[in-house]
Amino acid sequence: MVRNILTGAVFGFMTLAISTQVFAQADVNEKRQNLMKNQSATAKALKAAVEEKNYAVVEVKAKDIMGTADGIVAAFPKGNTTGKTKAKPEIWEKSEDFGKTAKSLSKVAGELAAAAKAGNEAEVGVKFKALGDTCGSCHKQFRAEKYGE
Repeated sequence: MVRNILTGAVFGFMTLAISTQVFAQADVNEKRQNLMKNQSATAKALKAAVEEKNYAVVEVKAKDIMGTADGIVAAFPKGNTTGKTKAKPEIWEKSEDFGKTAKSLSKVAGELAAAAKAGNEAEVGVKFKALGDTCGSCHKQFRAEKYGE
């Protein structure tokens, strides 16, 4: 009887530990997806501001991207490879490259903010294109087209 109770307790703790890990990964995935959706919305607002030549908004939105870019690597903790995600395994396999891409995004966003603050239309165009290229490069290397499970 004691053996049955101990077996049940061990099984219960193992189930709880596994469930906690699954929920923790789902929570990380949800936070990560919210971060990236926020980046996307900011990029769309940034594009509209560039087209309108509203450099005050361009500066603010570029700084927003710069700030959130610094959190991208932390949004992909090692071992968080399951659940509803478009993250490719390369994020963890080539974590140094992934980190460099995120830093590049922050740098280019900062350069775009500076060009907008200066009111330099030509440079805003160049830096906005560079920002889009940086986002696209990361997506091509590290994001799958469909959600994995």
